[in-house]
Amino acid sequence: MKFRILLSAAMVMAASGAMATGLVGSPGIASADPTYAPICGSNEATVGTALSGNYHNLTVSGIAYVDTGATLNVSGNLLLAPGACFDAFSLGSVHVSHNVLVGPRATLALGCAPGSNGPPPIPPCGFQVADDTVGGNIIADQPLTMYLTAVNVGGNVVSNGGGFSTPGLSFPVKNMNIAGNLVLEGWQGGPGAWIGALRNQVGGNVIIADNAGYRPGDNGSNDSTEVLGNTIGHNLICFGNTPPAQYGDAYDPSIGNGPNTVGQKAMGECAGLTTPLPTS
Repeated sequence: MKFRILLSAAMVMAASGAMATGLVGSPGIASADPTYAPICGSNEATVGTALSGNYHNLTVSGIAYVDTGATLNVSGNLLLAPGACFDAFSLGSVHVSHNVLVGPRATLALGCAPGSNGPPPIPPCGFQVADDTVGGNIIADQPLTMYLTAVNVGGNVVSNGGGFSTPGLSFPVKNMNIAGNLVLEGWQGGPGAWIGALRNQVGGNVIIADNAGYRPGDNGSNDSTEVLGNTIGHNLICFGNTPPAQYGDAYDPSIGNGPNTVGQKAMGECAGLTTPLPTS
């Protein structure tokens, strides 16, 4: 199989079965999203490659993004090479028929919905929800982090290990529709880091284990590992997290951040996270 190679700051290799349309060989200047919320760094708009068009399999190395109004279709798998950064935290559309595979130290940002990075209408999402789908699984092996919001996933979302030692990034999983399981295991965030699962619809089990985050909440305590507002078909299992899984200061049933609804059992640190907090 031959590949088309983009010799830019973000080299992108596309299987020749479906060549790109609108893909450039030099960095594209983004009109909105890398400017408002540059997941891959403040220079994303100038050094990254703007992606759109149709591919069979697509491998991203370096920095690439999907801008508002753009559409990226991958009929096979989307692969993030080690250290790559793929920023689709926008109102563009990404459709992957099979799997998204995230390599070591890579960053995946996919999806956009109101409240993704603060109360709406903060851009890039405003009051809109992106149309992003993954037909198979999202699998991450030692990622730097992932930002997952309002993506329809036909299989599982699984992240094993990874993280970083310097301040800055978080690992939010919000408003997802996952047919299978959600597993977040072993992510180690640095100072200011946050990991959590909010308002997700999960058909199978949710397992949140051995993660660490260090972000002060409203009362000064460590506010990471927030798990709330999820609807889970099978079990909710949490253990070994720092801090232990909690509602934190995000608890607000009026916006969907209430107790978790679990079809079978809530266990470990999450055993009490199906019960409403007392009203004052």
